Amino acid sequence: MNLGPLPHVTALGGGHGLSASLSALRRLTDRLTAVVTVADDGGSSGRIRDEFGGLPPGDLRMALAALCGDDHAGRTWAQILQTRFPGEGSLGGHAIGNLLIVGAWQKLGNPVEGLRMVGDLLNSRGRVLPMSTVPLGIEAEVLGLDPVSPDEMCTLAGQATIAKTRGQVQRVRLVPPDAPACPESVRAVNDSDFVILGPGSWFTSVMPHLLVPELYEAITTTSASRILTLNLRPADETEGYTASRHLELLAEHAPGLRLDHIVVDHSSAADDRHLPTFADSLGADLVIADVAMRDGSPRHDPLRLASVFQELMGL
Repeated sequence: MNLGPLPHVTALGGGHGLSASLSALRRLTDRLTAVVTVADDGGSSGRIRDEFGGLPPGDLRMALAALCGDDHAGRTWAQILQTRFPGEGSLGGHAIGNLLIVGAWQKLGNPVEGLRMVGDLLNSRGRVLPMSTVPLGIEAEVLGLDPVSPDEMCTLAGQATIAKTRGQVQRVRLVPPDAPACPESVRAVNDSDFVILGPGSWFTSVMPHLLVPELYEAITTTSASRILTLNLRPADETEGYTASRHLELLAEHAPGLRLDHIVVDHSSAADDRHLPTFADSLGADLVIADVAMRDGSPRHDPLRLASVFQELMGL
């Protein structure tokens, strides 16, 4: 057993995928940083962006909820953050945590400080940072949207639209393309012992971090060990894509990226004979493990994922 200091780990992503990583990693270290995508434009976050401007709080809220303590107070706070107001009124559909975060931002005028204050209130086991200091948009080049001309490339705009597309997404880009990275996020990646990418919606939660120039530079040059966790099954935006196709898309968008380990569930690796080749092309050791929930849902089991991370980190 490693009795030295706990590792500094930075996990990048958004939504439910990042929450799964954080739920596993918080069992191993409290030197934990979540770097969260800020391109969400749907639901409560989209309404808040339209009304107030600034960063969308939704994925940041989910990360904070995942880092709440395991005691009664922590579990209660996590539930409060995720609770949505009912009804069709002006508050209907808004998550309580979104409003709490935006209120802190308006009071302090600084998104990083606002998230720190909310994290302190929740006694979070780790900190949450935005990947960029400005709200971002996403555009995608998609095939197969027009049944008359299935080979014609179309452009879709907006995270919520892209996440639900039934077309074949070929490439994504951020708007603006030269968005500034959050300096604290860059510093966290550079100072980490381990950097975790995925799981999550491939084009709208995982790849955006590699499209912010300063953050991409940090991810590709850090001395940290880089671990990628593949999804259990494709989401709408990657419907029909194999695990190896996910890696191919990652390499096309981030040609300078090299990985140390790729974690994949047995179910995703079973019929993908190209997966070892694509993993090797990224410099990665392919780790095939049982990391899925037993109930058959497409979710990672935090305890099983934590066990895999623990072994890879030598803890």
